[in-house]
Amino acid sequence: MSSLDSELAREQAYLDDAREQLGRMRRLAESLDASKASDAVSGEVLGWVLARRIASLQDDPRTTLFFGRIDVDPPGGPAERFHIGRRHVSDEAGDPVVVDWRAPISTAFYRASRLEPMDVVLRRRFGVDRGRLTALEDEHLREPQASGDTTAGSLLAAEIERPRTGPMRDIVSTIQPEQDEIVRSDVAVSVCVQGAPGTGKTAVGLHRAAWLLYSFRERLDRSGVLVVGPNRAFLDHIGAVLPSLGEVRVGHATVETLLDHGRVRADEPADVATLKGDPRLAAVLRRAVWSQVARPTEALVVPRGVRRWRVPAYEVQVILDELAARGVRYSAARDLLPQRLAHHVLLEMERAGEAPDDRVQDAVAKSPAVKAYVRSVWPALDPQAVLHRLWSDPDALRAAAGNDLSGDEQAMLLWHKPARTKGASRWSRADMALLDELDDLLRRVPSLGHVVLDEAQDLSPMQLRAVGRRASTGSVTVLGDIAQGTTPWATASWEEAMRHLGKDRHDLVVLDRGFRVPAVVIEYAARLLPAMAPGLGAPVSVRDNPGRLELRPADPGSLEAAVVHAVQAAAATPGSVGVIAPDAMVETVCAALTVASVPHGRLDVDHGDDEDHQVEVVPATVAKGLEFDRTVVVEPAAIARAEPDERTGLRRLYVVLTRAVSELTIVHAEPLPDALT
Repeated sequence: MSSLDSELAREQAYLDDAREQLGRMRRLAESLDASKASDAVSGEVLGWVLARRIASLQDDPRTTLFFGRIDVDPPGGPAERFHIGRRHVSDEAGDPVVVDWRAPISTAFYRASRLEPMDVVLRRRFGVDRGRLTALEDEHLREPQASGDTTAGSLLAAEIERPRTGPMRDIVSTIQPEQDEIVRSDVAVSVCVQGAPGTGKTAVGLHRAAWLLYSFRERLDRSGVLVVGPNRAFLDHIGAVLPSLGEVRVGHATVETLLDHGRVRADEPADVATLKGDPRLAAVLRRAVWSQVARPTEALVVPRGVRRWRVPAYEVQVILDELAARGVRYSAARDLLPQRLAHHVLLEMERAGEAPDDRVQDAVAKSPAVKAYVRSVWPALDPQAVLHRLWSDPDALRAAAGNDLSGDEQAMLLWHKPARTKGASRWSRADMALLDELDDLLRRVPSLGHVVLDEAQDLSPMQLRAVGRRASTGSVTVLGDIAQGTTPWATASWEEAMRHLGKDRHDLVVLDRGFRVPAVVIEYAARLLPAMAPGLGAPVSVRDNPGRLELRPADPGSLEAAVVHAVQAAAATPGSVGVIAPDAMVETVCAALTVASVPHGRLDVDHGDDEDHQVEVVPATVAKGLEFDRTVVVEPAAIARAEPDERTGLRRLYVVLTRAVSELTIVHAEPLPDALT
């Protein structure tokens, strides 16, 4: 047996022992009885903690407990060896067998270099196949390139290019130094990542969430962590990453589910939706809410026994002005008003020689006279009623618009056929962000500890405000690519987007080294950049494997057959295949694959079954954030033409062309867009 084989055998034996230790830890957790707690509440909490602990100790035989090793020799300290993995594993004595990748000592695994070895003598990476170690790669960081060293990158490249099916995998074994710096940014720091296709920005955001929960567990257990993605298919795609890292405490939402304030029943022109997403609407809505506080014209009169107590209108006005100036929400201030009015009634009683106490004040605050007066000067509101009135009543909209909206813009917002009641209103998707703004004006939306927002470039200013208020006292990790903005209201700059999120102070990090998309694919897609995002630098693929690009022109009558042939060729070798087509052609493509007996699934915005398919048909509007080993793109010109303007269409096409990890095949009967040719 060679020295390499014997070393690999020793590491495999170490892995087998680590699995046994993990099983012991799980059995110990399962043996604990939550019912023996001192009381029912403690038992319930303990049961929840134990269930979470047991779930985190689940072993996955398809992968390994560790993916790397570092040997450290600090000056004046003992030499030590640490195996780095997805979770902590200890032996019976409590000594570490595997160190969690999020632990401080693991930082050196990702960042150590020959220039800055960080006390690391040797860094070892492992090749893995179905849960067993198949190869190892060593870097001796305190020596020149050693004769036994590999090129220190072949296993990384193999892991990135390894065929995959099903949901997204974690990148914990392949995190690069610049990615690790983002992952380990302090919880108080809001980070914005401008990441080109294939730079791993989504995975970086998810690993940051996992690291924060590990490093600030108590704080974030109380306040919560939320991941916001562009659509349900995307959330299904990334859903396995955090559980694979041992974290099951993270919420997931799309912008639509986050802003679910009613049923969306209407579509509207892009210019109207863009106007509704304009940040000026925030001031309009604020005026619409606070203008409902009326100027009192009559005194408050409270009958009590044989006496009638009066609070003059001018004193009531002072109370109203004080409450409005306190900076609290509309409904919270309204809730304070009865007690403030009752307090002034008590002052009148004391001047008359009576000695009322707190019980009398409470009784006055709850009296019919005070309740009726409050309704007259400070009416109760709800978001749908306020917005229904604005879109139905030109006078109400004109009053709320002030100098923020022109007459033409007000006319765009008004419903041509107003609904009779708020319940009959046909709300649009853009209305949801406005309803959320109104909801926060009435009662403050609770803040979470941290929010990860992916594909942020596609959100309107009002949608960004909605996400930002859910992290008003916490921090955010914002992920996106200006070049991939595929909405008419896509943000023009990250400074602008972060301002709408309420995070003017933030770290902006640019990732432009592509690890996922091969060079031939990214260079082809980058031809679109001058036409759709002038001034934005082209990403650079750092992989040795250049990938494969094939253009397959077809006659209009044989397009479907050409697509089927391309898919069959792509599916002939292991790995996932994404067939990305214009939304209007998805049914046709699925039908052609079915006739040809090609098994496949279909990913839609709100649809995706639990079965993993090697071949997935994907509407172009859902492709963002997804990745496949090989992609077959159908009719690029039709994909671009389906968007409301040329810039948005080319950006949509840029997204579609950059979903491939290894190969891109383009099948088309129409001429390709000029920017590509």
